[in-house]
Order: sequence, then structure tokens, then C-alpha cells
Amino acid sequence: MRNLWDESHFTSFVDTLCIDRETPRELAALVYASRLLGAENSLVMHGGGNTSVKSTLTDVIGNSSDVLFIKGSGVDLKDITSQDFTPVRIEPLRKLRAMAEQERGDAGTSLQQFSNREFKHFLYLNLFNLTDHMLSKGLTPSIETLLHAFLPHPYILHTHARALLTLSNQPDGEKLCRDVLGERMGMVPYIRPGIELACSAAAIYREQPDVEGLVLLKHGLVTFGESAREAYDRMIAATSELEERIAGVAATSVPSIELPVDLLPVEQVAPVIRGACAEEKIPSSRDYHTFVLDFRTSREILDYVNSSQLESMSRKGAMTPDFIIRTKNQPLVLPVPDARDPEGFRTAVRQAVDAYKEEYRAYFERQQAASGMDVDMLDPLPRVALVPGLGLFGMGRTIADARVNADIAESSAAAVLDAERIGCFESITEKEVFDIEYWEMEQAKVKKVQHDVFAGKVVLVTGAAGGIGLATARAFRQRGAELVILDLDAGALDKARAELGPDTLAIACDVTDRQAVADAFNRTCRTFGGVDIIVSNVGIALQGRIGDVDDDLLRRSFELNFFSHQTISQHAVSIMRQQGIGGCLLYNVSKQAVNPGPDFGPYGLPKAATLFLVRQYALDHGRDGIRANGINADRIRTGLLNDSMIAERSRKRGLSPEEYMAGNLLKLEVTAEDVAEAFVHQALECKTTGSITTVDGGNIAAALR
Repeated sequence: MRNLWDESHFTSFVDTLCIDRETPRELAALVYASRLLGAENSLVMHGGGNTSVKSTLTDVIGNSSDVLFIKGSGVDLKDITSQDFTPVRIEPLRKLRAMAEQERGDAGTSLQQFSNREFKHFLYLNLFNLTDHMLSKGLTPSIETLLHAFLPHPYILHTHARALLTLSNQPDGEKLCRDVLGERMGMVPYIRPGIELACSAAAIYREQPDVEGLVLLKHGLVTFGESAREAYDRMIAATSELEERIAGVAATSVPSIELPVDLLPVEQVAPVIRGACAEEKIPSSRDYHTFVLDFRTSREILDYVNSSQLESMSRKGAMTPDFIIRTKNQPLVLPVPDARDPEGFRTAVRQAVDAYKEEYRAYFERQQAASGMDVDMLDPLPRVALVPGLGLFGMGRTIADARVNADIAESSAAAVLDAERIGCFESITEKEVFDIEYWEMEQAKVKKVQHDVFAGKVVLVTGAAGGIGLATARAFRQRGAELVILDLDAGALDKARAELGPDTLAIACDVTDRQAVADAFNRTCRTFGGVDIIVSNVGIALQGRIGDVDDDLLRRSFELNFFSHQTISQHAVSIMRQQGIGGCLLYNVSKQAVNPGPDFGPYGLPKAATLFLVRQYALDHGRDGIRANGINADRIRTGLLNDSMIAERSRKRGLSPEEYMAGNLLKLEVTAEDVAEAFVHQALECKTTGSITTVDGGNIAAALR
């Protein structure tokens, strides 16, 4: 592993961070070292690892205290700031250590009855200060605060180095690590983080005070030092030696299963998995909690998922306890997606998910009874799916969560293959898994994450680069949806994506081109796993006196204002039926469908057909749980109704532009944002279909009933 420390960059970094004199130099040094660790995925991943430094702070009335700056729980090291470290007073922690050492092994002592909640409150009460940043981010001291506090060194770094986990997750893991690292590292048997682990680590250090760090077997690697650089150098040196030991093992071919000639593509497999892993919020409601999927494949991943030993390897457990809270202890193993039998694959996937859930329930009931813990079962759904022939999928309520789980699964696959080459991969026991997964301190990380109403939903909007489309995409994004935006104007799409966020999938697409639409939906499924809500918004206001317009203009209008909606809907319905969890089709119909204006026949006629398209989809696909609704909007400032057209229409009516735009019963101008909110409302109405909502400020002539 490459040592990334750059002394000149370190000096300038610390000087810059300390320019306001509010950040202690030792904390600035820790931030630098922490970011170097976070830059390497084979050391820490997505909120994993912990770093700390001991310091002294003075409060506003002049009282000084020794404090431990420790990374806030769940914070990512790669972009950590000085504000992300929580300052805990050291003296109370030292008293706790003295009590723990005095009472250790004495059954029924007060410390053994120290509940997780009391421990968490103890850390809170002994924070040196509580900043606005800590409150806004929900930062809490790491669950391994005691481990860092019980060791005397100024700087302590803790990672989940993949090389360390590869060697320590073996039946003879301690010997393997000792053979590489010798006596310069203490060996700590696996113990769940908390008082017992902290005491064990401190005891081993006391017996071997010359060690440079500690191996936490089946958990992680700890190094310490008098300076941030010393602790960092020791971490990189130890990890490099472990990596060299693994690389020295002769490469072996992985026995693989025989695959069919043709496999279903990712875009057909993903919706099947996504639908099978959904969970109804209320039984028989057809309203689901859903996941977003992130697909990964590589030569190494394929070696793993195509292995003839995949079933047994995948059941051996997580690489480190830190992963369990995100990915559960085991992935879902699926059958080969044989292209000759897509329906058989779909059935087999649902059976595999049902079996996974039943096995999880049995595990929970078994371990809850054995432990006596008073906890509610988490959802029994997998967070990783392995598909022979294709690769793996990470699943999460957001695309960010899905990517984290895919990252962990990809790293774990590589580590398990390495571990099996060296010996036999062996994780922690089922009891130890349960103790971590249902430990209140770990659950606190999950519970503080609040998801909005459309979390896990994928929304596709056409004509999304401006006007109603962009406002609608923005409204769904603000409520947690993952977005796919389609528009013909690639430049405008880039601007829309810049506003909506980098996770937005922006596709330049001519929606009158059936193949282009098919390609857009395939990309959507490969990127997010499927689709839940379609906002078919695209349109163009072509004009002409109906008796005079030529066929080409009328056909052009029908292609965009009617047939594009049909093409979009057909592709969406195909995916929604594969998912088997319903869906929502929403259409921008326009008041022209029921209240046509003079010389607007080329626009109004296809819009009238689209209104009946809404009703036909509601009629034909309600049985699939797919709802279809539309919006009739009028006089919205967009690319269709621009300033020039507004001025022209106003003059014809003898009105000012403001009077014209507010020419409704409420005397209020209706905006694109008003239409967007109506689309959001329709998406949330799980028992409404075939409905047309009027958003025009009031126009009796355009009212449907």
C-alpha cells in the first residue's frame, strides 16, 4: 500500500486549518491523517474506521479539560472536517476504566448492568461542548470511544484493512497475523465494541507496552503514535506487509459453474430483483417500501458469483462487524438468469427472496430467545444480491446507500476469494452477529437517518429540462426520489442535472423515436434497477385553423403530443409488470383536451386523445396495480407559453400580460411549481386512478365535472 503522506502538504494543510486559532494543531494533524486513510477503500469504507487525538481545551470561563477528539459515529473519513470530531472529557472515561478493571469478571457488577442507553448518555453528558454542527448532523461519539480513551497514546487510528480481515478471518487467524507482524502488534480476540473490548485492548497493551498497534481479530487494525504521521506510517507499513503476504500465495483458478449460452441482460434482471425485494407498508395496500439498485461486475466479481462454491462461501458471514449493520450478515444468492426461461427466473427469484426472509426471521427468533433482548425485528430483506453470470447488486433506500452496499459487497467478494486461497474464511458466530446487529449503539446509526416520502422510488420525467418538467423533477427530488430526466435539448439537460444533483440520470432522448425510448428505459434499469413513477410531460403547442392545416403538421403534433405518451407508457408498464409492485403513470394533458381554443386544433386534438389514453391505462392496468392520472393545466409560463405568445394573446383580448395570466376565477397566476405539486399529490394518492386534476386557477368551461 502506497504511503500518501506529503510533509509539505501536511504543513500547509495544518497551517490553513488553524488560521482561525479555533482548531488545535493536533486536531488539524488528525484531520490530515484521517483523510489519507479515507482515500483508500481497502482501509476504510463509508463511515467505517475511527481516529482520535488527545488534547486540552479551555471553556468560556477559563476551565481547562483534557479531551479526546474522536470521529463522530458514521462520518466518512475521506472528507472529514475538524468539526466532525466530538470532544469527550477524558477524566470521566478514565474513572470508568478504573471501575471496569476493578470489577472485570465479577458477575453482576454495576458496569455489566450499564445499559447501552446509559453508556450513550454517559458519553453525551461528558462532551466538552455541543456545537451547532454536531446538532445539525446528529453527531455522536463513536461506539469505540472507550477503546481510544483507555489507551495512553496521543494519536490512535483504527481501520478495517481488507488485508487484515482476510488473514484474521481464518480459524488460525491469530497465527497468520502473528507470522506477518511479529511481536510489534498485540493480538486482541474478537469482542463486541464497548467496555469489554476497550478493557481487553488496554490489558494487552499493558502486557506489551512496546507494541505499535493492536490487531482486533475479525474486526480491524489499530495503530498509535506520538504524532499523526507516526500512527499513519505504522498503519500503512503493517497493511503493506499483510498485503504482501496475501500476494505471495500462488494464484489458483476458481472452479466455476457451467453457464447457459444466453443470459438475461441486466436491464431485465434488475426489475425482477427490485420487485421481489419490495415490502408492503400495510398488508394488501399495494403501497411498498422499495429499494434502488446499483449493479457491479468485474472479472473478480464474476470469479466469485460464478464459483461452484458460491452458496457456501456467501453464507460464511461479513468481513467485519461494521458491515453487518448495512448489508446484513449474508447476501441473497440468486439462480442463473437463463434467457430461455425468463418467467422461470422471475419465479425462482421470488422463491429465493421468500426463503431469505424466512431464514432471517428464524435467525432473529432463535437469537432473541437465546439473548433475552427486548428488540423488534428489522426488515428481513437482503441488501446485496449475487447473480451468477452477471455480477452483484447493492440495494438501498437511496442510490447512495445502494452504492455503499455494492462497494462493501465488491470488496468482500475479493477478500473472501483471497481468504479461501490462503485457507478457509471464517467470520464471527451467529450470536455475535445478533449482538452487533441489534446492539442499540449500532442501531442508533441507522435510526438517525430519516428518509422522505419518495425514498426508494425512481421517477422518470420527460420534457424535463425546463418549465413544468423541471419544476416537477425538482419537486420529486425534494421529497427523496431518484430522478431520470429526458429531453431533446442536451445542453438544457446538463443545466437541469447541475441543479438537480449529480445522481440524476439525464438522457438526451427524442421521445418520438421508439428505439431511443427503449434505450432510455434500459439505462434507467441498469442505473437504478427499475422505475416507479412516470411523468409524461413532453409536448409542443402547434397551431393552425383546423380546416387549413396540412397533414404533416397534424401528424407531427400527434407523434409528440399523443404517440410519445403511448410509447413511454408501454415501456414503463412492461417494467412495472416485471417488478410486480404496481406503479404510477402521470400525464400532462392540458385544458385543450376539454376546452379547446380557436386555431389550436393541432395541439388540442392529440391532447384529447391523451386524456382518453389516461383512462384506458387506468382501465386496462389497474389489475396490475398501475395507476394512471393526468393534469389539465392552463396558462403556465413555459417554453410552450413564452413571453412572446403571452404578449400576443394579451393584446388580442385587450388585457395586460398580468391580467391575461391571472384570467381565472381566483385571479391568480398559476405556475409550473403549482402543476408540479399536483403531480406529487397524484403520485401519493395510492387509491386514485383514472383521475384528471385541473390546475388553472378556476375555469368552469374546462371543468370535467
